[in-house]
Amino acid sequence: MLAFVGLAALAAALAGAAWLVLAGAGAAVALKRGEEAGVDLRTPALLMLVGAVASMLVLEAAILFNDFSLAYLGTNHARATPFPFNIATAWAALEGSIVLWGLVLATFTWLVWRDHERRRDPLSAGALAVMGLVGLFFFGLMLTVANPFEVCVEAVAERCLASSPWPWSAIQAPADGPGPNPLLQNHILMAIHPPLLYVGYVGLTAPFAYAISALALTLPGPEWLRRTRRWTLVAWSFLTLGILFGGWWAYEVLSWGGYWAWDPVENASLLPWLVATAFIHSSLVQQRRGMLQAWNFVLVISAFALTILGTFLTRSGTITSVHSFTQSAIGPVLLGFLVLVLAGSFALFATRSHLVASAPRLDSFWSREGSFLANNLILTVFALVVLVGTIYPLVLEAFTGTQVGVGKPFYNRLTVPLSFALLLTIGLGSVTPWRHAAGPLVWSRIRGPLQAALAAGLVTALVGTRIGWVVLSVFASVFVIGVIVRHLFELAGRRSRATGRGFFAEARQVVTGDQGYWAGQLSHVGVALVALGLAFTSNLATHETFDLAPGDTFDFAGYEMTYRAPFQRSEPNRTVVGANIEVWSGQRLVAELQPRANHFGSDPTGIPTPAVMSGWRGDVYLMLISIDNTGIRLEANTSPLIWVLWLGGLVTAAGGFWATQVRRADRRARVLEAADA
Repeated sequence: MLAFVGLAALAAALAGAAWLVLAGAGAAVALKRGEEAGVDLRTPALLMLVGAVASMLVLEAAILFNDFSLAYLGTNHARATPFPFNIATAWAALEGSIVLWGLVLATFTWLVWRDHERRRDPLSAGALAVMGLVGLFFFGLMLTVANPFEVCVEAVAERCLASSPWPWSAIQAPADGPGPNPLLQNHILMAIHPPLLYVGYVGLTAPFAYAISALALTLPGPEWLRRTRRWTLVAWSFLTLGILFGGWWAYEVLSWGGYWAWDPVENASLLPWLVATAFIHSSLVQQRRGMLQAWNFVLVISAFALTILGTFLTRSGTITSVHSFTQSAIGPVLLGFLVLVLAGSFALFATRSHLVASAPRLDSFWSREGSFLANNLILTVFALVVLVGTIYPLVLEAFTGTQVGVGKPFYNRLTVPLSFALLLTIGLGSVTPWRHAAGPLVWSRIRGPLQAALAAGLVTALVGTRIGWVVLSVFASVFVIGVIVRHLFELAGRRSRATGRGFFAEARQVVTGDQGYWAGQLSHVGVALVALGLAFTSNLATHETFDLAPGDTFDFAGYEMTYRAPFQRSEPNRTVVGANIEVWSGQRLVAELQPRANHFGSDPTGIPTPAVMSGWRGDVYLMLISIDNTGIRLEANTSPLIWVLWLGGLVTAAGGFWATQVRRADRRARVLEAADA
């Protein structure tokens, strides 16, 4: 019964998407001609949304009621899976993750329709048609090669062996299932990380849809940028959080003491983030100065295409990764869609290139738009480096059969210098005027922060470490933060002297008077903190391995640690085997840590799960390598100032979310002004 309802919901969403394509295109053409379009776009958008919501609800209901007649549950769910991991099972594997994609896409489509209702113009109608096309592909995918509602027709006690897409087939349901991939139920962040990432991925469909609509309707002016800025900021902010929580999950679960390994699927999430970051900055240049029109179309098309590439890498089974859990026929279909998106979008762009080729010339490279150009160049080169390192092994293997790996040395050698160049452009661009920057003015704004940065670098070298990358990172990060703080203090102080009001009251007025600018500066502060955290954790971490018997003591990271005894306990969905470690500072017991291995089902090896003790200086990270009746092998690591990295990621995303609220407040103010008039 649930299989039939789920398929009916997907069919309804598919019908809504197809309807939206036709109705949106017709309305766009009519409105472009100046005709009154009486086409109903609400019903198809609503049908698409209701179908997507219903399909996810049916899948969740099947999980909560343990309906193993669905093959998806027979391979990815178990009765013992606890909350909230049973909820997260809905997107833990290929078919369910595509359902989540469709749900987020339908939600964004509905929000774009609401924007269309306020304006009723050809640009938003065309955007709805494009989003319908994307929905047509993904809901079609769910009804064919990624069907989450196939029924199980052959089973053993705890697994579905064969399935059928026909809901009325003879069902043979297993009594139970193997449960989600153990990695996915080993930490709560796995219930949070994928939805955040998917909102970021799918959210980039909206600016892409507006861009294609503007090209198709020959409306290449800045209006499509104004419409899409909020959507881009929402997608970028969620993508930032998704990447951050993914790194945090890896750090807490994968037992290697790290948070980023240049894994191909990690790279696949970073790529659209880099391009979207470039687009956010370059769109400001077009709106302010009318420049970079063609470049903005290239960026937004590329960002959307990279989200499809990321889905292909994650869900096709093409690569071996902790993120890739499936082998299926979806790979060629996603690859074909990616080729279609690239070929179709850039072909349309080529036919409209004469409309976007002319633009005002750059008055001076020493200007804010010049710094944004440098910012875009660095981000684009950064993305190209990551893209080449990610797909080169795949292309080489496809054409020659040779398997090669591109590891950290390649990425670090190229991206670290680019990162410092990016920090420099952030610091200079934050206080550089538009059109032309007079040297004395810029120098007056950066002199103090530059002195503070040099002093911080010198102190780091004298009392901290002389590792060049760390010292340079301290210098660059302090410079960026110092420039922003100094600029705020200068503006607030000037207003305070002019009005006689208090400094902090005027500082608040400065920030509220241009919230979009200061939201961007908050994100820049976050990026500087991320750079600082990366430098300390990557260059100053220590690692030691110890073989211990019960009662043995060892010294590490300024603490005395004692291995007391092994332990074993049963939890609802797993068996936990680990070691009790006491951490002492002098005569004071600081913590009791339990590095362990979590065994799910009949898995004999288990998932090593570290114990982490956090403090203001950083983390002490203990990983259990092996354990038996006689003793343990323990790996101990430090992660200096890693909390700065997590804080920086949160601050970066907070700046993006703040900017989205600024756009909403500005729009509300314009509506109220129009109503008063």
